[in-house]
Amino acid sequence: MYDQPTPRPVSPLRRRMLEDMAMRGLREATQRDYLRFVSGFATFLGRAPDTASAEDIRRFQVHQTESGVQPPTINASVSALRFLFTVTLDRPDLSRRFILVRHPRRLPDVLSVEEVGRLLEAAPGPKHKAALGAAYGAGLRVSEVAALKTRCARSAGRGRTSRASASASQETGIEGPENSQGRTALRSREAPELFEEGRFEICPSEVLSSLHCIRCQVV
Repeated sequence: MYDQPTPRPVSPLRRRMLEDMAMRGLREATQRDYLRFVSGFATFLGRAPDTASAEDIRRFQVHQTESGVQPPTINASVSALRFLFTVTLDRPDLSRRFILVRHPRRLPDVLSVEEVGRLLEAAPGPKHKAALGAAYGAGLRVSEVAALKTRCARSAGRGRTSRASASASQETGIEGPENSQGRTALRSREAPELFEEGRFEICPSEVLSSLHCIRCQVV
């Protein structure tokens, strides 16, 4: 029989920070990121982060910049370390020493009407055309498209603002399955009434498969 490895002891500081994050409802992924950044800070110091001075913080951020760490990563570490010093250690004076890095944000590319038309026409089948048309027109995520049911569709015409679509002539109201917040999408005049006929059922893998097929045809 093999001896099971002994669990690594959790330091009082780490335990306290975990409790602080849990009390404030931080997501598990956020908690892991925060702990990772704090661990990196401690590694840089060579000692516990609660012994850091203002000069240590400055040296750490200079080290990040000189090492080529990208601004989004630096800013994410600032959020984690500000939480540590402000909440867990109650040292707002040191928290203020962390500096956010300004960086230009690139605007996303916007497809032209013609490009949107090519995108939708390349969809492999009427169901996928309807799914991708609803996704683009209403700004839905893949998971939101997959959650749509026939009862989520209804006629629209109440003056909601819609995103332009290449071959659209009708508006379709899209309501989320778990709330009453509606969005308006534009529907292709050639698309069959899949929602109204009760034949609209799609899973996330089908949406992603459609996007892959479209990429192969359009690009």
